[in-house]
Amino acid sequence: MGSHPINLALRLLLEIAAFISMAYWGWTQHTGFQRYAWAIGLPLVWAVLWGTFNVPDDPSRSGKAPVRVPGFVRLLLELVFFGTGAWALWAAGQPLWSLIFAVLVVIHYALSYDRIAWLLRR
Repeated sequence: MGSHPINLALRLLLEIAAFISMAYWGWTQHTGFQRYAWAIGLPLVWAVLWGTFNVPDDPSRSGKAPVRVPGFVRLLLELVFFGTGAWALWAAGQPLWSLIFAVLVVIHYALSYDRIAWLLRR
């Protein structure tokens, strides 16, 4: 179920939403140059981490792993990434959107039980 096209589309939308929420937090919580640095820098750092640390042959990704990590490390990275997205919305004064985002993340991972089991076996 984790590689079902609808679930993969949900995952993509959640990834984009997490990046946007981090940028939104940076923009709303800072002023001057720091506003730009945080709004661009935080999502950029996460994008590098997101694309670099992968499990080889992950069926929900390209299968390429610039830096190979065990499955539990990738799962932890994903949970911290999505958690940061939810926190950013909450900290930016958007608790409803934070809750909606977090619920959608939980739904995505509930539907991805097979991928989670695969990651934990790797």
